[in-house]
Amino acid sequence: MNDLALHLLDIVQNSLSAGASLITITVDEDLIKNKLSMAVKDNGRGMTKEQVKKLSDPFFTSRTTRRVGLGVPLLRQTAEQSGGGLEVTSEPGKGTLLSVHFQYDHIDRPPLGDIPNAVVLMVSANPLVDFEYKYSYNGKSYEIDTFQLKEVLGDTPLSDLHVMGMIEEMIKTNQTDLKVCQIQ
Repeated sequence: MNDLALHLLDIVQNSLSAGASLITITVDEDLIKNKLSMAVKDNGRGMTKEQVKKLSDPFFTSRTTRRVGLGVPLLRQTAEQSGGGLEVTSEPGKGTLLSVHFQYDHIDRPPLGDIPNAVVLMVSANPLVDFEYKYSYNGKSYEIDTFQLKEVLGDTPLSDLHVMGMIEEMIKTNQTDLKVCQIQ
């Protein structure tokens, strides 16, 4: 995968396949610690310890539509090649937390990609799922919560083109503002 936004889409798809109704996505750019971290936490079915151990095996997948599951193994390999690592904690019936981190300035670390667009795609394609997106830059943070957005929007769906554009622009603007404020 060319960028980390694509990896996030893949991991969120795993959460959706596990029946999650709440998915929290966290991206933390910490230039001071030279670390980029991402996490996806869900309240889906969860996994046993044995299933978690098998996640590094590309020939393990819980999906019935294909026989390979390359998402987590590729993300783990990318993280390790970039001076980082990947951890998964899960409990049956309670959900899963996948955390990955990279050395921020490592030459092999893929770019973040278009995270705001990826978040909008996930949100608009899954109207029955609530998403929380948390972005931090050197300790300053921004959050968006679709549960609150749905309350404000009333009958207007999150998949409405104007709403999707508004959400994407809101995320991009707030992320940019966090970076610009720290430069000044």
